[in-house]
Amino acid sequence: MTDERIEFRGHRGDMLAARLDLPRGPHLATALFAHCFTCSKDIVAARRIAGRLAAMGIGVLRFDFTGLGHSQGEFANTTFRSNVEDLVAAARYLEARGMAPGLLIGHSLGGAAVLKAAGEIESARAVATIGTPFDPGHVLHNFAGAIDEIREKGEAAVELGGRRITIGRDFVEDVCAQSLAPAIRALGRALLVMHSPVDRVVAIENAANIFRAARHPKSFVSLDRADHLLTNPDDAEYAAGVIAAWAAHYLDLAPPAPPSGAPEGVVLVSEADPDGFLQDISAGPRHHLLADEPKAFGGTDRGLSPYGLLAAALGACTSMTIRMYARRKGWPLAHVSVEVTHDKVHAEDAQGGRPMKVDLFRRRIRLEGDLDAAQRARLLEIADKCPVHRTLVHGAKVKTELADE
Repeated sequence: MTDERIEFRGHRGDMLAARLDLPRGPHLATALFAHCFTCSKDIVAARRIAGRLAAMGIGVLRFDFTGLGHSQGEFANTTFRSNVEDLVAAARYLEARGMAPGLLIGHSLGGAAVLKAAGEIESARAVATIGTPFDPGHVLHNFAGAIDEIREKGEAAVELGGRRITIGRDFVEDVCAQSLAPAIRALGRALLVMHSPVDRVVAIENAANIFRAARHPKSFVSLDRADHLLTNPDDAEYAAGVIAAWAAHYLDLAPPAPPSGAPEGVVLVSEADPDGFLQDISAGPRHHLLADEPKAFGGTDRGLSPYGLLAAALGACTSMTIRMYARRKGWPLAHVSVEVTHDKVHAEDAQGGRPMKVDLFRRRIRLEGDLDAAQRARLLEIADKCPVHRTLVHGAKVKTELADE
């Protein structure tokens, strides 16, 4: 993923700060992300979702609404409607760059904004919400004690998330006047509603109301024990994975032809957590997995280790090769499974007699079906002819080069 810092003009002409996360491989589609109330584009959930989508070829624009984060303007002068207009401005910016957004993602009040804005963004094909209120006025409970002061004086400073934020009367009146139900019924796009049943900021009933108001196609996914901001990396990772898999069903993510010399295309591996070892692995837009190290080695154990992936490749290739041979012969092989383990064992260098360690992969193959002894023996021989086995035994060449900046 490449991170491009950009600016574009918001609803009143203020410059809004944004990050455009682009795939390192082919750019197949674009998403637009709206952050939660008084948050920023850089919260954990936004970063992780952007990273996962970029890994599958979807660029993501995430920006700070007017008066928040690094964007210009006065938040006290904004309203819910102005947030919607900022989203539309972001979509137009992307369209001008030839990457009109096909996916809209909104977190909390940002989810309410994308539901409202979707009707004005023609390119949008799918909308995903996370912890979104059915009634935008729900956010007022965050500063209920200051409502009278805001209405009397026109604005008031309130404490939100450890920061002093000035809330204006126009915001309060506008958010109270909003109704999402008509916009949801007229959405005309695929909808994914994600919510945690233990969300203490926006109760789960909001998700139920959004889901009931929407027409199909619509989906609901529980975020289980997640908090409202998805501060636990595992929860952010889960949400990212669900959105990525769901969006692929509604966006046209046809990959380009593979480059010359790479008949199976490019496998892209990129860091998902620079502070640990978690890796995003993607092969085109539809195949994604994670690699990691065990906790004992400083990882988070959220994916197979590199040697685990290598063992998986050997096991999968072995099973496929046996199946292809049995199918061609018409033998009654009902099922095949392969257990693979990896270890380092001591051996002796044939040239110098020096002690050294070599890699040992052990395969335990289980064949089910009405096979006779000769057929079983032959299938065991065929296992050694699988391409990955041959690569491991005979070796391979690896050419390494430094990519351009």
